[in-house]
Amino acid sequence: MAHVLNPEQTESTPLNTELETPTLEAAAESNEPSTTTHSTPESASTPVDHQDEPDLSMEDFAAALESFDREQAAEAAAQAFDDSAITSGTVIKLTDKHVVVDVGMKSEGLIPIEQVVDHTGTPRLHPGDAVEVVIEREEPEGGYLLSYEKAQRLRVWDTIEKAHNEKTPLTGTVVGRVKGGLTVDIGIKAFLPGSQLELRPVRNLDAYIGQPIQIRVIKLNKKRGNVVVSRKEILEEEQSERRSQTLEHLEEGAVLTGTVKNLTDYGAFVDLGGIDGLLHITDMSWGRLTHPRDLVNVADEIQVKVLKFDKEKQRVSLGFKQLTPDPWLDAAERYPIGAHVRGRVLSVTDYGAFVELEQGIEGLVHVSEMTWSKRMKHPSKIVKPGEEVETVILQVNPADRRISLGMKQLLDNPWEHLGDKYPIGGTVEGRVRNLTDFGAFIEIEDGIDGLVHVSNLSWTKRVKHPSEVLKKGEKVRAVVLGVEPENRRLSLGIKQLQPDVWETFFAQHRVGDVVHGKVLRTAQFGAFVEVAEGVEGLCHVSEATDGHGAPVKLEQGDEREFKIIRMNPEEKKVALSVRAVSGEEASRADVEAYKQPVVSSSTTTLGDLVNWKREK
Repeated sequence: MAHVLNPEQTESTPLNTELETPTLEAAAESNEPSTTTHSTPESASTPVDHQDEPDLSMEDFAAALESFDREQAAEAAAQAFDDSAITSGTVIKLTDKHVVVDVGMKSEGLIPIEQVVDHTGTPRLHPGDAVEVVIEREEPEGGYLLSYEKAQRLRVWDTIEKAHNEKTPLTGTVVGRVKGGLTVDIGIKAFLPGSQLELRPVRNLDAYIGQPIQIRVIKLNKKRGNVVVSRKEILEEEQSERRSQTLEHLEEGAVLTGTVKNLTDYGAFVDLGGIDGLLHITDMSWGRLTHPRDLVNVADEIQVKVLKFDKEKQRVSLGFKQLTPDPWLDAAERYPIGAHVRGRVLSVTDYGAFVELEQGIEGLVHVSEMTWSKRMKHPSKIVKPGEEVETVILQVNPADRRISLGMKQLLDNPWEHLGDKYPIGGTVEGRVRNLTDFGAFIEIEDGIDGLVHVSNLSWTKRVKHPSEVLKKGEKVRAVVLGVEPENRRLSLGIKQLQPDVWETFFAQHRVGDVVHGKVLRTAQFGAFVEVAEGVEGLCHVSEATDGHGAPVKLEQGDEREFKIIRMNPEEKKVALSVRAVSGEEASRADVEAYKQPVVSSSTTTLGDLVNWKREK
């Protein structure tokens, strides 16, 4: 009958490699199956047939031996995984994530790919390359995790530590950007804070990636493997040294070579060697600049002259134009009045255009000197910036650095022959271009306007404003009263087209004539009286009395007789009197009153009449 094996007897107990190692070695040497004695009653009374059941004990032994070897190797490897131990290996291949390296162990090692790429992402290792690494640990899934950076750190750490202690500079390459700064490869990756990159704050850190730079180690932690470096310290020392050398030669009037560091709207800052100077925009060119970039750019090397130096405040004022002669010194000789010159239009304003005649010399063409026409609305209708134009020198003022230019002088002046074209007394026709308080401007041709004064609008109507008679744009006829080509004046009259009522009045009346008049208005000194249509005379208050010298009150609208006592045709003035009319009537009455009592007397003489008058 077959013997049935107890399941408990067929299970192998896990080996404790530390306690059972001698038993395993003895078993291996005798090469005999070991018999396990159980303390249960059944095992004690029942014999076991080892030939009829599987040799499970030998399989357990092989598994235990393999496990022991693995654990021993792991323990040995763990003891060998020292952070200070560098192992040499050979690159087998590269994957997306790792560099596979043969380190002479039963499994390959893996280096994270990000540890061996440069700033462009290109690996620095290739298959077959020898590489030094530090074994960090064995991975559960197999293989070993290697560190290329730790090996590099261990190799260069002494150099870095020495550089830190002695404050000597190192050269490294910027390989990437991290939060707060950059990563610099100095044999290991060191951290360069953004504030320690330049003397001034830097906005674009990415521009430094891939660039070799000199740095100084300012902080390191060997235990954690951290290194902090600075480039600013080296730059500050270099700047201080250059400043000392520059100050030895820096004085007002000195000519130095500098580099443009920065541009602003008002000028450029120039590095003279450890000390910056301001080159103001007004000292850049004898001409006009809209912005410093029109002359220089950042990083340009230029020669400048020291205009002012404040040693206490370390402030330097520089000049560039002072290196060349002032073009205004002999401008009057080089640009005589009346000369024709060509230039480039720099700018156009409401009042004219600025024209550059040469570097540092510009003149103004005033809007009134651009054309003979008065229709031009804006100078931009004639010239544009950048355009080349021909002009005439009108005036040169070197002291004020001003040149007046003209353009219309190159054209025919329509005023020169105006007197021949429009003789005095002739009739012209034009359009009302503008109305003012003192008259109306009539355009009789392009560029020629004549003025009709408000007094020349009507013979009979007292015009206060030309709009009472004319409208803008209206076409009218007028008489030429005067021409002044040198002053560009043309006087016109509209009332002259009608007969002159004053001339008619003076032709028909004489002093002593009694005329009928109507009081138009009164004033403190007298009354204005209309004695004919469009003709007014003045009756002074002293002449407004009756024959006995009593005042006669004249009010607006009163009509009565007045005697003309004076006339002035040139000034168109007529003086009137009420007293003269009243006195004449009184004299006649006196004569008649005297004659009446003595009509029968044939001996009355002229002397008697005079004596009677005196007595009365």
